[in-house]
Amino acid sequence: MSEIWIEEVDVVGPEVVQALRRLIPQLSQSAPTVEAYDLESIVAAPDTTLFVARSDAGIVGTLTLVLFRSPSGARGWIEDVVVDVASRGQGVGEALVDAAIALARKASSRTVDLTSNPKREGANRLYVRCGFAQRETNVYRFSLEG
Repeated sequence: MSEIWIEEVDVVGPEVVQALRRLIPQLSQSAPTVEAYDLESIVAAPDTTLFVARSDAGIVGTLTLVLFRSPSGARGWIEDVVVDVASRGQGVGEALVDAAIALARKASSRTVDLTSNPKREGANRLYVRCGFAQRETNVYRFSLEG
């Protein structure tokens, strides 16, 4: 296993765009193609952090953290955690999640939430290992697409 390091993306270059175009379909086949503009908007948003995991092989994973305030306090939300299939089981996902939790803690968030498809068994085991507890709640979605 090669060394893994986590970076907060502050400049979106071709390497980041190409990596996310390769990674996001490994998470969702229905997701639209990642465009540079999309990533630039994410990086420019003051309360959103795009993390990438790097190894000697290049970018091998990504995670997006959104920090927000509500009347009940500061919160964090993790989205789009994906580790390249060739790098799974090497601690990449845990390193990404740990970096997100550290940033949320620094921002005085009360909680960090995420959702994960039950079919993603490895991801669900990862979240439990990282200290997440499954909540007894309903998740609702209102689709604004077609």
